[in-house]
Amino acid sequence: MSLDGKVAIVTGAARGLGLAYARELARRGAAVVVNDVDAEATADAVTGIQASGGRAVAVVAPVGPTETAKKLVSTAVEHFGRLDILVTNAGVLRDTVLWKMSDDDFDTVVNVHLRGTFTTVREAVQHMRQAGEGGRIICVGSPTGQRGTFGQTNYAAAKAGIVGMVRTWALELKRAGITANTVVPVAATAMTATVPYFAAAVRAEANGEPMPAFFRHDLGFGTADDVAGLVAFLGSDAAASVTGQVIGVGGDRLQIWTHPEAAVTAHREGGWTYDALVEAWPTTFADAEQSVGERFPKLPEEFAPATS
Repeated sequence: MSLDGKVAIVTGAARGLGLAYARELARRGAAVVVNDVDAEATADAVTGIQASGGRAVAVVAPVGPTETAKKLVSTAVEHFGRLDILVTNAGVLRDTVLWKMSDDDFDTVVNVHLRGTFTTVREAVQHMRQAGEGGRIICVGSPTGQRGTFGQTNYAAAKAGIVGMVRTWALELKRAGITANTVVPVAATAMTATVPYFAAAVRAEANGEPMPAFFRHDLGFGTADDVAGLVAFLGSDAAASVTGQVIGVGGDRLQIWTHPEAAVTAHREGGWTYDALVEAWPTTFADAEQSVGERFPKLPEEFAPATS
């Protein structure tokens, strides 16, 4: 199944993962509205897609405001006649530990990631429901939103919030034939390029060399193009029954994340008093406590970053 005749919006699509998504959607036949705040990079992205035989148009604007969401949808309809797929990828980082994080650090990240996803999806869904032909909502999450990362209070909150919204939208939109899913990518990007642990993988990609199997297989870490296939699949008719899912992808690995479930359940007549918890916690609940943060395997020596 191809995406011929489909129309997609991809936010944050001038470079990196977003650009890979836009290119793959166009390669599969979809017309693409390319959104970003960098006018020059956005124009280059559109030109590149067109040069490869695809159809694309640019919208240079920051996500978050409802005005941007309206402009994205109206551009899709005015230029290509319809809207079938929305990929919410735009994002920013303002990393710092909790006690140093300013209101602006928090608000900026939440506004772009969480509010930007909300306003754009709301506008797209209003059009899709009125058109009555179904649709595909694909929101980009992060391992940070699933497990937490040191120094990313704002980003973790936004990405976890996106997952919560997507699960709700899957319920609300089912009757209209609109699916909603979250993609959790793990790939070499400008962000991961600064992490010493990934240095060998990022260096290999930059040099046009195959990424080592340790990263692709064991770690599930690959290129932006490794993620793009999943995005195109979720935008297609082949994925009409897939909704409400959180799907991780990177390198050679694909994962479906579980929805939160109770790790242990215990009952006590009369309820759980302080004294009862003091007594029971070590034997009944402690073993079920959940780990936090990403757990990476030890790097093989040949990939260890050089130390001075």
